[in-house]
Amino acid sequence: MKFGLFIPQGWRHDLVGVDPAQHWGVMAGLARRADGIEDWSSIWVYDHFHPVPRPTEAGVHEAWSLMAAFAGVTGRVRLGQMCTCMSYREPTYLAKVAATVDAVSEGRLEMGIGAGWYEHEWRAYGYGFPGAGERLARLREGVEVMRQMWTTGRATFAGEHYTVDGAMCFPQPLQGTSVPGSRANGIPLWVAGGGERKTLRIAAEYADYTNFSGMPEEFSHKSQVLQEHCRDIGREYDEIVRSANFNVVIGRDEREVRERLAWVRDHYTAAGLPEDVVESTVRSFEEGPLVGTPEQVLEALADLERRGMTYAVTYFVEQAYDLSGVELFEREVLPELVDRERHGHLWHLLRGE
Repeated sequence: MKFGLFIPQGWRHDLVGVDPAQHWGVMAGLARRADGIEDWSSIWVYDHFHPVPRPTEAGVHEAWSLMAAFAGVTGRVRLGQMCTCMSYREPTYLAKVAATVDAVSEGRLEMGIGAGWYEHEWRAYGYGFPGAGERLARLREGVEVMRQMWTTGRATFAGEHYTVDGAMCFPQPLQGTSVPGSRANGIPLWVAGGGERKTLRIAAEYADYTNFSGMPEEFSHKSQVLQEHCRDIGREYDEIVRSANFNVVIGRDEREVRERLAWVRDHYTAAGLPEDVVESTVRSFEEGPLVGTPEQVLEALADLERRGMTYAVTYFVEQAYDLSGVELFEREVLPELVDRERHGHLWHLLRGE
């Protein structure tokens, strides 16, 4: 199993109380820290502009600016967004930005992409808010444009929502051209979302990775739907890595778990959110599968791995203020589940074999 780590960027009120002049220092420091811990395969941010669960004036930093910045302060860990909203940027422009970040990072970019959902944010930024069918159609067309640009260096496309006439992308992404072992189709594409009729169909057609619910029964159901789409189009189901995102609330014992949940409540209250929003947010943490002691978290992850989830992207709401939960996870959970084949390969290299 591989593991990713969300870096706090403010979207989930996870930099509240930190002086804005220190935001980048905090983010860069956490990115460098993860870069130095080999069990973290990737770091992630969200592609959003206004915070959740309610829009406030809490600072939020833009995802693709952070991609380029993280590329400059790290050297190993892969870089992803969960997930880029297709309609926030023209696909030609987005493909070019991604190719540049891939070059700056020396081939370490992951491309998370989705149809988008945060209505308040859409309308506030002047994007309108088209229906789900149109948003998904834009996703499908945009993915096709990006794939053309990354794999051939050019795109020509006449769709309902995007028309492209010889858009060029040179240099092409390093992945697929200059990075040994990379996929021929360019930057790895993560199609996020669990919509069964359209999103998972798009994933079956284009995705290297999927990302949908980490609740065990729902994960199994979505996986079955994805498998059916793959069968319908003649694609090998096992070619697609299935991932999920998780809020992690981990403590050495039950008492410490309760204390961490109490901290979550106090934190969102201090951020100025209404009481009902605070309580619903705390419930969303409490009901997640990765809440408990290391033993309980390991059991939950092992169950999900049996269901086919092999990439967990983790979020620690307290990370900018307190690293003890992350450190406990790194010490007690990661070594038990991390990709053993990778470690075996490194061990042989160290021995000169």
